[in-house]
Amino acid sequence: MASKKREVQLQTVVNSQSLWDEMLQNKGLTVIDVYQAWCGPCKAVQPLFRKLKNEINEDEILHFVVAEADNIVTLHSFRDKCEPVFLFSLNGKIIAKIEGANAPLINRKVTNLIDEEKKIVAGEMVRPQYDEILLKDLDSEEAGEGHDGNVEHYCITIIKPDAVISKKVLEIKEKILEEGFVIEAEDARMLTEEQVRDFYSGMADQPDFEEFVSFMTTNLSYVLVVSPGIEKTDSLGEIQALETEPDESPEDLSEAEVNDTSEVTEKNRDSLQECLERQQISQFCDIEDDATNVVKFLDIFFPDFKLMKSRNLERTLALLRPDLVQERKDEVLHIIEDEGFKILMQRQIQLSEEEAQTLCKEYENEDYYVKLIEYMTSGPSLALVLLRENGLQYWKNLLGPTNVNEASEFYPDSLCAQFAMGRLPVNQLYGSDSKEIAEREIQYFFPPQNTLAVIKPHVTHEQREEIMKIIKDAGFELTQLKEMVLNQEEANKIYYKIATRDFYKDVLALSSGGPSLVMVLTKWNAIGDWRRLMGPVDPEEARLLSPESIRAKYGINILKNAVHGASNTSEAAESISKMFRESVSEDSEEN
Repeated sequence: MASKKREVQLQTVVNSQSLWDEMLQNKGLTVIDVYQAWCGPCKAVQPLFRKLKNEINEDEILHFVVAEADNIVTLHSFRDKCEPVFLFSLNGKIIAKIEGANAPLINRKVTNLIDEEKKIVAGEMVRPQYDEILLKDLDSEEAGEGHDGNVEHYCITIIKPDAVISKKVLEIKEKILEEGFVIEAEDARMLTEEQVRDFYSGMADQPDFEEFVSFMTTNLSYVLVVSPGIEKTDSLGEIQALETEPDESPEDLSEAEVNDTSEVTEKNRDSLQECLERQQISQFCDIEDDATNVVKFLDIFFPDFKLMKSRNLERTLALLRPDLVQERKDEVLHIIEDEGFKILMQRQIQLSEEEAQTLCKEYENEDYYVKLIEYMTSGPSLALVLLRENGLQYWKNLLGPTNVNEASEFYPDSLCAQFAMGRLPVNQLYGSDSKEIAEREIQYFFPPQNTLAVIKPHVTHEQREEIMKIIKDAGFELTQLKEMVLNQEEANKIYYKIATRDFYKDVLALSSGGPSLVMVLTKWNAIGDWRRLMGPVDPEEARLLSPESIRAKYGINILKNAVHGASNTSEAAESISKMFRESVSEDSEEN
């Protein structure tokens, strides 16, 4: 409780426009930590602020403030951003900005500005003419860097089943990204008849439309929300710097020049349809870009799209080094959960020398690098996949610096400082440096595996939708899907292991009684995770032993137990090969 009280006294809370205007009346230097309500002020720099306040001891000319961007109109440009931002107000004028919890830089900035103020007060120097940072200009400048909620920026793209069957989905998505577009959301699903007729209403009078509807409603499609993104240009690509110095104008590129560049970009920019045609993949995709229809289909396909955008959920790889795993693993896991992360996957791994070198690349010029690699390969590390709003930057902020000495001096509350151990001055925890690196590392340490899954005919349409939601919530990717009645020939491809059993005729009778949903589910450890999600074969036993399992919720008896899944990697590979012969995944036997 004592520390909480000190924090309140240390930093004045500003959470309204009127309080912001009042704060600008402060004499001297005001250091402003700009934050959003959902993530709170930056805890990592509070020890530094306390240290500066005690050492400088100039309450009349040094003030610390936390400002909530959500409720202050002036700070509109900082909303929906997780990375810490610190503004420096000198006698009511914002003259500098630092992005990121860079304690040494903040320390240097505060010290220099306070030294100048003391000399000015003592008459030893003339007050410099600082250029003011206009926050409204930052807002317009950054508008080009992101995407707001205006649906005119979005289009709905459907990648049709023939592309899924021929394994072209990844290629199509990569080509979309290469053209500078952004895939804001995606979902693999089997479209309903109503959705197909609505989306393709313009071609309803074509003679083969009914056949087309049947094809679209019995196979897997991918639905994407695509936005234009930004074309990369040399002039705009290097504008944003970590810090805007007082003697450097943040408006070096004039508003007219920015507008001029934007107009050229808009005129030269091809539509998504034109890009797909140029890439010779337009036959696999259908695009809706009419603003009114986009609103309608966003509500149909992605009803939580606005919430998804505002939350900005991100995955990152986290790694605990061997000593930490052995001695204080549970403490770290508790902190991870308390900070709002969801642990999607975890596994203990014995790193090879090459893997250790990759993860320790930032230390390769240190004299202890060889000993570090020996340490990293000496015992098991714990790899985790973490999910949270703005999770990647949030995890990096929690970690603190890579060096224990720097963490202890400037970031004593960081995980690096809290969990320092051993003879090497390195952070005992690791986090990915970017989204791209995070996804690459996750793919490497948690390689995806395929399994075959079946939703049986007796499951109602409503129950099927619920099961599909359970599958997606469990982290499975729907890689292949087809709806079909399983006659004996098709059923043999799935149930070949029990084809000689006496009860197999009952299985065939059930399978041929209506359409089944046959799927390829993909994730790390997919076979084991799917079997756990299904639960015991007998629904009665499932309700006792695994009441949250699919069979416990939707199973009727052993025969009508709602779902089926492959038992092991060889069965999964063989069943997938037989059922989806035209699109067998190369990695079905991995892991």
